[in-house]
Amino acid sequence: MNRFRPLILAFVAVVAALLAYGLWTQPKPQPADAQGFSAERVVNDIEVISKENHSVAHPEERARVREYLVQRLEGLGADSVRLFEYDSLVSPSNRPFVYTFDAVDVLAEFPPLNPSEDDTYLMFIAHYDSRYAQIMPKDTVWSYGAADDGYGVGVTLETVSQLLKQREHWHQGIKVLFTDAEEVGMMGMKAIWENDREVFDNVGLAINIEARGPFGPALLFEACPGNEKVMKLYADAAKYKYTYSLTTVVYGFMPNFTDFTIIKDEIPGLNFSTIADVNHYHTDLDNFSNVNPKSIQHYGAQVLPVAMKYLTTEEYSDVDYFRADRDATNFSIPALGLFNFTKIQYVILNAVICLLFLILFGLEGVRGRIKASKVFKNSVSVLLIGIGILAFGELVAYLCSLIAGAKFKPFGIVQGITFDNAAMIAATVVMAAVSVLVYWVNRKKAVRQVSGSMRASAAVNAASKHAYNVLYGTLALMFVLNVALLIAIGENLMFLIPLAFATVAMILYHMTSLKAWLVISIGLVLLHAFSFYYALAMALTIGAYGAVAMLAFFDLMVLIPLADLYLLSPAKKK
Repeated sequence: MNRFRPLILAFVAVVAALLAYGLWTQPKPQPADAQGFSAERVVNDIEVISKENHSVAHPEERARVREYLVQRLEGLGADSVRLFEYDSLVSPSNRPFVYTFDAVDVLAEFPPLNPSEDDTYLMFIAHYDSRYAQIMPKDTVWSYGAADDGYGVGVTLETVSQLLKQREHWHQGIKVLFTDAEEVGMMGMKAIWENDREVFDNVGLAINIEARGPFGPALLFEACPGNEKVMKLYADAAKYKYTYSLTTVVYGFMPNFTDFTIIKDEIPGLNFSTIADVNHYHTDLDNFSNVNPKSIQHYGAQVLPVAMKYLTTEEYSDVDYFRADRDATNFSIPALGLFNFTKIQYVILNAVICLLFLILFGLEGVRGRIKASKVFKNSVSVLLIGIGILAFGELVAYLCSLIAGAKFKPFGIVQGITFDNAAMIAATVVMAAVSVLVYWVNRKKAVRQVSGSMRASAAVNAASKHAYNVLYGTLALMFVLNVALLIAIGENLMFLIPLAFATVAMILYHMTSLKAWLVISIGLVLLHAFSFYYALAMALTIGAYGAVAMLAFFDLMVLIPLADLYLLSPAKKK
């Protein structure tokens, strides 16, 4: 074994982790005197907005926030700022607390410098009310709305101020809608949609900005149905892209909604949010002291260029331009960027990867590197162990809930466990260590079975065959799951990406005899895994840790044999 290879593997793993968690990729927060989008200026707005609790149970405090927003919009030069008042609304009776309140939405318009009767508009949407009382394990708390939705309001104000610098180049105009009473069932948005629909008649694109926690990168987590053209705009214009079309599918199954939910079937649009940390979401920890400028700057890096391209492109003047019949399929990988496909392109990509795998699998069998019986046995073993890890993960979540006194919801959103992230990391490390240990024990067992005068050479061959059988057992399982998910929901990146990188790497390795392809594939799988499973764990919380752990285990069972093959000396033929 080359003594430098373990160091190279370690280096690749560390670099992948750093890139995935955005230490090198998220934009640097800009100061208040910056020429472009400034997170510091957004923070200054949030400081005012989040000074007091301003939920539907705080009418005077909410009115002060509204007055501040009206002043800011007028200060930006809005042609009109209108208030839409809806009296005596009652929050749904299925909430822990029922409130009667008046909702007041704020609408500002910034038409192009040469407006016409049929102008098309970009609408920014954010809500300015904070969360009402939230029952936590040890107390009832109130949010200050610093992130949810101070981020949305502040980012909108700063983005509009930057867009106005290029107003002479606009072909479309801007509408800013700051809704009220979002936290009690999007009631401000529902009211204006039902009673004043004409506000939306000339809106060609909507951008909703939310926050589910103050930390981490800003994720484009939802796009409208028929988003093929909208996602092309995002892919062409946004900087530091961070999105997975899978999250739109998953979000559709979750009991969560935003203002965008009310209009997304009628108006093309995008929905952005931070997703960490759930314990800072709808609680008193959502306050000014926890505001994260780096997260705010990441919103701006995506939203501002998308909005600028929309406003300054003449062909988008058609209010129906972004309506489409098909969804795009996409995912981002740190350092590599966004991969955006039409549905047909994605099906073709899947077909190519699956065909390459089947060809590779057949050739490996013909050359005697794998045995079908052992591959099948390993596929079943990996699947059963994965199901066991799913159960283990849910047990970890249950025990953490028990310790913290939090309400446990299997595969549901769990709040109130202050050590949830640490618990998930620790459990994952244990799971990875046990997986490596079990692999090593089985590998040693395979090596001990060889005998004869050429024991050293035979041992290498036995170790290689063990690695091949485990690798192809896992890849065969991923192949089946990949095809099943593609047929069922049209999304399968958690299986397609490791299957694709490992398959291509093994083909190139056999063609060139260069082991560098193996370590490159390891790095690429890790880049995807660190980023995607972070987003998945933060979005689903510890309540769904079992599912995240199981999927991470499948990746591990690709990475471990690839690393073993990289570290091994070349196997010699008998």
